[in-house]
Amino acid sequence: MSPQVKTILLAVDFSEAAQYLAEYATLFARGLDARLLVLYVSPSMNRYASLYVPTENIKALVEQILEGANRVMGEFMAERFVGVAAEGRVEYGYAPEKILETARKVAADMIIMGTHGRRGVERIPFGSVAEKVVKTARIPVLTVRPA
Repeated sequence: MSPQVKTILLAVDFSEAAQYLAEYATLFARGLDARLLVLYVSPSMNRYASLYVPTENIKALVEQILEGANRVMGEFMAERFVGVAAEGRVEYGYAPEKILETARKVAADMIIMGTHGRRGVERIPFGSVAEKVVKTARIPVLTVRPA
């Protein structure tokens, strides 16, 4: 029995590299006649509770972040996945766990993700996220290092 790829999970962070990843994912989805699930994981704000930030403030901030992320996801999907069976999803939590959990829930056959996120002050350690996913995933993971 040969492997089949029917569902691909594309993990994005909305950095400039996301466009490049979208092109790879589209190439694979079209070539394999697979559907795409595009996932953005908003980082957990729990670490700020220990800094005596009121829980209500953290909850309000999280709601605003998720609302903004859903808006950006909608735009991202409309611009980059025309003519491809694709769905966008925003989750909240620890990125490696959420990526793997979502891949299991949707029975993904493959994960595509970048090896670097943003740079400078806004830098997200996406390389470490990719490393954790690669080390623990039970399905193939294609890591793409944006040019």
